[in-house]
Amino acid sequence: METKTKFDLKLGMATREAFGRALVDLGRENKNIVALDADLSKSTYTHFFAKEFPERFVECGIAEANMIAIGAGLASSGKIPFAASFSCFAINKGFEQLRVAVAYPNVNLKVVGTHSGISIGEDGPSQMSIEDLGLACSLPGFTVLSPADEVSMRALVFAAAAHIGPVFLRAGRPKAAIVHAADQHFEIGGSVQLTDGKDLTILAHGLLVAEAIRAQEKLEAEGVSVRVIDMYSIKPLDRDAIARAARETRAIVVAEEHLVASGLGVRVAQVVAETHPCPMEFVGIQDTYAESGTAEELMEKYGLVASNVIAASKRLLGRK
Repeated sequence: METKTKFDLKLGMATREAFGRALVDLGRENKNIVALDADLSKSTYTHFFAKEFPERFVECGIAEANMIAIGAGLASSGKIPFAASFSCFAINKGFEQLRVAVAYPNVNLKVVGTHSGISIGEDGPSQMSIEDLGLACSLPGFTVLSPADEVSMRALVFAAAAHIGPVFLRAGRPKAAIVHAADQHFEIGGSVQLTDGKDLTILAHGLLVAEAIRAQEKLEAEGVSVRVIDMYSIKPLDRDAIARAARETRAIVVAEEHLVASGLGVRVAQVVAETHPCPMEFVGIQDTYAESGTAEELMEKYGLVASNVIAASKRLLGRK
């Protein structure tokens, strides 16, 4: 059996903080970068940008729909705006504007949704965004990205700015384990294979990438050869990586902090069906909203930790 790369998985900063810090660096390089927020700048970390570039920061108040419309106007005037709020507010409250003022005219707005998933913890279900990826992917022309750590977030902030067209960038509240080397390359439509394996493939994004690695290490110790891929680009997908995994390992688990009915899993399943059909399992949030609790308690209760990925992998091998 091949020796796999070992991962330290030490905690880095939250991807929301990595976004805020990267945005400042981006603003230093490009005077057309502007930032908008909806009275949550200390939580989204756009306050870093506001402090350094107050003339390029727009505080929109608790009015996400208006923020999206203002961002669309700025994009139409040649600016590169990053509009940030909690994912549930930016996507759910701003969806009509995202559809009519951003997607339909295909304007160059970057929407950053922080506090995604259920790992925001005690804030409760009203602020947990478990539908954001499904809604964002449904918008024609949108690029949708979900970084796993501070390394990928920084790279994808710059990639989003360079991309011409609307982008939704997903970020989380808790500190995230570092899974990528500092020099790892990221591009829209790509993915990163973290380990190789022949028995099954685990595709994941966001916080579930680290859980996939933990699952891979335990499965490898039991003699199961596992490929792990960070599918940070939700739309467009790296279809070649998916098709290759389906063909070579003939079994795929998708793990994500999102509703299984509308997240990465259904998009991967479509590619698998079109290329190399194989058995699949899906680890994610079932048809439910979560409760209030610590991030650790919620991830455990709703089946979003390594043990759940392992269980799904073993079920899958039994069906292979």
